[in-house]
Amino acid sequence: MAEIKNYTLNFGPQHPAAHGVLRLVLELDGEVIQRADPHIGLLHRATEKLAETRTFLQSVPYMDRLDYVSMMCNEHAYVMAIEKLLGVEVPLRAQYIRVMFDEVTRILNHLLWLGAHALDVGAMGVFLYAFREREDLMDCYEAVSGARLHAAYYRPGGVYRDLPDVMPQYKASLVRNDKAIAKLNENRQGSLLDFIEDFTNRFPTYVDEYETLLTDNRIWKQRLVGIGVVSPEQALANGFTGPMLRGSGIAWDLRKKQPYEVYDLVDFDIPVGVNGDCYDRYLVRIEEMRQSNRIIKQCVEWLRNHPGPVMTDNHKVAPPSRVDMKSNMEELIHHFKLFTEGFHVPVGEAYAAVEHPKGEFGIYLISDGANKPYRLKIRAPGFAHLQGLNEMASGHMIADAVTIIGTQDIVFGEIDR
Repeated sequence: MAEIKNYTLNFGPQHPAAHGVLRLVLELDGEVIQRADPHIGLLHRATEKLAETRTFLQSVPYMDRLDYVSMMCNEHAYVMAIEKLLGVEVPLRAQYIRVMFDEVTRILNHLLWLGAHALDVGAMGVFLYAFREREDLMDCYEAVSGARLHAAYYRPGGVYRDLPDVMPQYKASLVRNDKAIAKLNENRQGSLLDFIEDFTNRFPTYVDEYETLLTDNRIWKQRLVGIGVVSPEQALANGFTGPMLRGSGIAWDLRKKQPYEVYDLVDFDIPVGVNGDCYDRYLVRIEEMRQSNRIIKQCVEWLRNHPGPVMTDNHKVAPPSRVDMKSNMEELIHHFKLFTEGFHVPVGEAYAAVEHPKGEFGIYLISDGANKPYRLKIRAPGFAHLQGLNEMASGHMIADAVTIIGTQDIVFGEIDR
């Protein structure tokens, strides 16, 4: 009888659970994974190289396209690195707006993660529930920047514009009658802040719905408990950050340990896991959504009572107002120079990191005094997590590889860059 050899299987890139473009070469013994070898680079778009040929401002939209489910968080790290080199003061109102939208983005990211993770494991309904809430938050993005996904809303020195006083409304159509439209527009009568506040009041009950569907669901627990266990030592050695690190019991969160913007002025807690398995990471992310909701509530409250500028008044960095630009020669020159040549950043290097929904997202920027970066290096959290895949999947079944890819919350835009 022939000797049974290890069997090699290509998992992806067409596999629906490979999340886009992961080619995972699995070495199997029967159905047990001996080795998992991720092949990356199928979504490489040379973002870091492109940044060297674009002005600092022109590279902001490229950041949205890195982790394309956590758009504004990517922009945040990039503009913070530029501000560090320029020494620009960001108005307090702009800082609150940034923190509020960072947390909106965190909820958006975790909702997509929850829907996709559950769908991969076999729970169909959660995906539809999660997208119901994403739709409301996408409307917030659209109200403030004009785009549902790639916002380009954060700018060096502040944010693009202040929060709008009106929300876009649904119009009557062939599909819905006036009564249905009136119900849809019920919470859109006021400003964006009113709409966000209404959302924060509704959201905890939605999270309870997801928990009802999953947390004590025996199939969900059978698929997640004890799978992909990462010890705290392993997690640190592999460079894990975010929920992957906190799920293993290490309370490391940049918002608390190295506060940026106004995170030291808002009140929130850091959820931490115990066992370091997929189930603990699920619980950590669910609780993170609740904490983000708390932060958003506090930001809404502050923003209501404190009007003010949302962009620095340094016109070497930020464009002047339209009215000034059209009535004042000096401002017109500033405007023209800013959008043709861009601003020059002093010689130096800076690293700025934010607590991205997936972990520590960092931008390392070197400037040689020109209007373009000399070098841009992106520290993507998912890159370190994918490295740990082999360690996490060894000894598990093929079906568990899907669970582990899901729990890592992998998006290839930032891994391949």
